[in-house]
Amino acid sequence: MTQRTDTPPTWDERTQLATYLDYARHTARDKCEGVSAEDARKAPLPSSPLLTMCGLISHLRWVENYWIDVMFLGNEQEGPLTEATDDDPDPEMRTAVDIPLPRLLAEYEEQSARYRRLVSDHDLDATAKRPISDGRHVDLRWVLLHLIEETSRHNGHLDIVRELVDGRTGV
Repeated sequence: MTQRTDTPPTWDERTQLATYLDYARHTARDKCEGVSAEDARKAPLPSSPLLTMCGLISHLRWVENYWIDVMFLGNEQEGPLTEATDDDPDPEMRTAVDIPLPRLLAEYEEQSARYRRLVSDHDLDATAKRPISDGRHVDLRWVLLHLIEETSRHNGHLDIVRELVDGRTGV
């Protein structure tokens, strides 16, 4: 299990935001610790067939890619999100069932390390290259806050799925 903390080493805004995002990321990984390959692919809620541990980790990875690489930096979309449609809005969750959880976690960690460096090199007031749906360009601070919220919300889903597939709670 990863040592995680929500207490930053310094109290400047950037360090606080980075610490909270890392805390949420570490929590997601810790919730997957020791789950079997079979259980990582189980969707225990009949009304949510894509809600698996693999699907959630894949979603977190690609959400960060979207907000940092695509929206903030202005790069072209890559990976499964390029296939998103109104009928299939979450292909990263559907296709993740065929990818082993350790690989998904390794890709998420590798990407997180790259984004940590990127965030440290940009001013929090720097604006995204691409606008959000209402036409405004959010700043890096907003992107980090959004990722903290998104990751934390999905950690709740990971809690529920983990308890339903193998009974483990309390991570």
